[in-house]
Amino acid sequence: MEIILVLLIVAILNGAIAYIDEMLSELVPLTLHADNYMIGISGSSMVEMLFEIILGFGVSLIILKFLKKGFECYVMWTDGDPDSEPVYLVTRFIQAIAVAVCFPMLYEWMADITTNLIGELLSAIGVSTNYNWQAWVDGLASAGIVTAVFGLVFVISYFMLYFQFLMRGLEIMILRIGLPLACVGLLDNDKGVFRTYIMKFFQTTFSVVVQITLCKLGIGMMINMSVFWGIACMVLAIKTPRFLSDFMVPLSGGKVVNNVYHSIRLVGMAKNLIK
Repeated sequence: MEIILVLLIVAILNGAIAYIDEMLSELVPLTLHADNYMIGISGSSMVEMLFEIILGFGVSLIILKFLKKGFECYVMWTDGDPDSEPVYLVTRFIQAIAVAVCFPMLYEWMADITTNLIGELLSAIGVSTNYNWQAWVDGLASAGIVTAVFGLVFVISYFMLYFQFLMRGLEIMILRIGLPLACVGLLDNDKGVFRTYIMKFFQTTFSVVVQITLCKLGIGMMINMSVFWGIACMVLAIKTPRFLSDFMVPLSGGKVVNNVYHSIRLVGMAKNLIK
């Protein structure tokens, strides 16, 4: 019975390793440039086509909000500080337009930096990209049923992680497309939604760096038959987004914080009066 189970697991692994090598070579471009795998009908990048549409809409919103804030602040005196210099509002307006228009170029720079960072991290920890998967499967087959089961768990974890990479690629693509809308928040003194948006963008990108590094490290461990370390690296890679979200939390807007602070102060004063 044990031999039959080992042969069954080995057959499953032999079918899986045919895809793993191809998947490994595409992890970085898959997450940072998912649009390269989604070509529109015209043959151009889907992100470029959608970004141009959202850019026109976002710039229109920026202009409308700039006119609205200027009118309410310096004509109606109902919003902001009328005594503040108009140049500050104009500066934020120019900043919002510049970030929205120049973002594709800025993203390409960030993608190049991220790609180089991942390459240097993998080189520093000595992770090789040339794996002999067939030798690994043969080693599992000769090591017994327990090791073979752990090998199967590892491969399942890897495919789960690969689907996470697909979702990370889609998340980054959506964030890239929608950034002109987030730039509307730059007209506010506290950066509005832009602060939360850009924090989410960097959190997702940093998650990709950590996940790819852990994935390659886990594969290197597993190929060297360090079974438990390999599975541990892969499981931690899967949990990386939740792990990072514990300390990469965007700050809330100033108005919310002030409202909470004043509410707590009022409750404290009421208790003192009752006493």
